[in-house]
Amino acid sequence: MKKSILVFLVSLLLVSISAQNNTYRLLIGTYTNPGKSQGIYSYQIDMNKGVFTQKSVTSGVQNPSFLLITPDKKFVYSVSESPEGSSANAFTFNENTGKLTFINSSLTKSDGPCYISATTNHVFTANYGGGSISVFGKKADGSLTGVLQVLQHVGKSINADRQNEPHVHQVLVTPDQKYVVANDLGTDNVTVYQYNPGGGTNVLTPVDTLSVKPGSGPRHSAFSRDGKKIYLLQEIDGTISVLGMKNGTLSLIQETSIIKNDKVVVRAADIHLSPDEKYLYATNRGTANDITCFSVAKDGRLTFKQQVSTLGDGPRNFSITPDGQFVFIAHQNTNNIVIFKRDLLSGLLSDTGKQIEVGAPVCLLFY
Repeated sequence: MKKSILVFLVSLLLVSISAQNNTYRLLIGTYTNPGKSQGIYSYQIDMNKGVFTQKSVTSGVQNPSFLLITPDKKFVYSVSESPEGSSANAFTFNENTGKLTFINSSLTKSDGPCYISATTNHVFTANYGGGSISVFGKKADGSLTGVLQVLQHVGKSINADRQNEPHVHQVLVTPDQKYVVANDLGTDNVTVYQYNPGGGTNVLTPVDTLSVKPGSGPRHSAFSRDGKKIYLLQEIDGTISVLGMKNGTLSLIQETSIIKNDKVVVRAADIHLSPDEKYLYATNRGTANDITCFSVAKDGRLTFKQQVSTLGDGPRNFSITPDGQFVFIAHQNTNNIVIFKRDLLSGLLSDTGKQIEVGAPVCLLFY
């Protein structure tokens, strides 16, 4: 009898803690050129009450389509996809108020920056239009130097519409910060660069390149925390490649796919591991507009679990809450963020019926 009471009280406590913790803070990057958004938004999220409160909006930056927050939460960096001058932008960040204050901007000297990442001393942009990586210095006050290095990719692949030239879609720093990995949609290559913190104008040097399936179009990757596995999503054909990484060298472990219906138009978009790394999720745009869940085995291999509609058009980016309880999916074309409940044990998703209306959301970061 006493044991059952204890179990009940523990269960009650866990439910209470869970209920208290269903509050989150969210940064949202957008496309401003459709005229439906002002820039970068900060929101307070209360899932218990279903209340979403806008805390701040940062205007004056054209198409801040990808963001990053530094680990100390003092600075935010964004890309700016602008025909008048593509750039990286630096802001101070107040995590309590959600307010961003502009510091400076630095031209990428290559078109179409679509991803941004950083180390303690440097910031990197992946430039889709220019097919390159731009490297900036990061000063103690958060400001950016001018471009220190532009690494121009060369080559093409077999898709005549999408792969006539390089298109670097992501530049990702490894968990140990020893390497930077670049996905090139245009050449079907994943390139590993050695990161040289004191390299001056020679910050990145190539050490390995892995060619993936021709015509697949590498887009986004997710690293395991130990840096030994990379889960690579290919935009053009929906392939997910599980890669091993050791001492800067890549190897292919497994290939699977998010495509379960051959009739859909494929535009695979984003990929993330759950906080416990037991599940992997990937979105597909095109005519699919779905999200696929895989379980992750101890050796990193994937097994299909579930595929559901994202309930919107153009799920370009999504983010899992730090506690793993919810998945927020940003829809570029329907101007909304749809919120799914995530079962912590099974990994399966279910619609909460809750949405946030934001113009052209394309990047979500919890902080």
